[in-house]
Amino acid sequence: MMKKQVALHNLGCKVNAYELEAMQQLLEADGGYEIVPFAPGADIYIINTCTVTNIADRKSRQMLHRAKKMNPDAIVVATGCYVQAKGGEAKKDPAIDIVIGNNKKGELVSILKEYERDHTPYNYIIDINHTHEYEELQISQTEEHTRAYIKVQDGCNQFCTYCIIPYARGRVRSRRKEEIVSEVERLAGSGRREVVLTGIHLSSYGVDFEEKETLLSLIEAVHEVDGIERIRLGSLEPGIVTEEFARTIAGLKKVCPHFHLSMQSGCDETLRRMNRRYDTAQFYERCEILRKYYGKPAITTDIIAGFPKETEEEFCRTLEFVHKVDFYETHVFKYSRRAGTKAAVMEGQVPESVKARRSHALIELGSRHKKAFLEWFAGKTLEVLFEEQVAIDGELWWMGHSREYIRAGVKSKENLENVILQVRADEIVNGEWIKCVKTS
Repeated sequence: MMKKQVALHNLGCKVNAYELEAMQQLLEADGGYEIVPFAPGADIYIINTCTVTNIADRKSRQMLHRAKKMNPDAIVVATGCYVQAKGGEAKKDPAIDIVIGNNKKGELVSILKEYERDHTPYNYIIDINHTHEYEELQISQTEEHTRAYIKVQDGCNQFCTYCIIPYARGRVRSRRKEEIVSEVERLAGSGRREVVLTGIHLSSYGVDFEEKETLLSLIEAVHEVDGIERIRLGSLEPGIVTEEFARTIAGLKKVCPHFHLSMQSGCDETLRRMNRRYDTAQFYERCEILRKYYGKPAITTDIIAGFPKETEEEFCRTLEFVHKVDFYETHVFKYSRRAGTKAAVMEGQVPESVKARRSHALIELGSRHKKAFLEWFAGKTLEVLFEEQVAIDGELWWMGHSREYIRAGVKSKENLENVILQVRADEIVNGEWIKCVKTS
């Protein structure tokens, strides 16, 4: 029997990317499907959608329609957050044959086979807000040969006023520690040397368990896996960074000094309107705790420019606070009005031109701080895990990342893929990466 050709496409976050890899491996394990590029001619198109902004919704719809145009006779499957949040729209869309919401992705193969038998449109969407079940998806390999993202948690209980994700992902549901460790062991056995623990609200890991499990106890368990030499953490809430947390992970040599603390604003009044659970003093204190135990950790963050009612004075406070914290990288987003959230109906929506100006100012400031952070490492030793070979000005360079997640490269013709080397930082390139020299 000829295998059905399946093309897959992901939109959105690292959790989505992990889930699409898991779905691909379910298809491969079945034996009846062949994975092909996302191009004309496939029998089945699977799009894992995103709904974090209205723009994400639009991109999801565009990709679904593009798939149907590439082969009008193909089966088009829409899965993920857009269809979970906008199930009514998805069901009416003539480009979509099958709708699969969150917590149903693991049933992909059986759903496809059922559709192929009778060609009746199916809509598999549960009430995600009233499930306590963690959907056990897993991977045994990754597209990247050096690093693997591991989903350990789903859902969010925070309900920030700008965010639709709790409605698309449901409440916090954690994955069993034994399952996570088993997956990490498999990935280590296939050669991966670095893992990134990720989730929708990673800091909440374990809060739904009756037994005492925390993100810290999970990190300690993953640290024991032979073959894994680096552990990174996805986005953290500042509240998790206590003295005990920082002191403990600093004693675990595999944990990289690279931390993404989600901030969103450097103004206390704006943080309150966002329903964030901290103020700027607490945020700064947690950054200083990390620096106490790590010296020069790479601390990165997200900031929303132009949140409703943000005055010029409030924005200036955010600029001053970003300068004070001195982040390695600042990811800036213009506020996007999201239907279904409290912020969408707030008075005082900021004009697009003002959001653009404020966003530009934050990006400029962030670029200066990143350049200064990289310059601090000039002449110092970096430990780099190399990932890929690229041609730069006619010469071959091996590129990878340091423990601080600094992009670094060395000129070399030998194969350095998945090799960890000590190198000396030599020259900062465009304020973005560092040319290095091998020291051994």
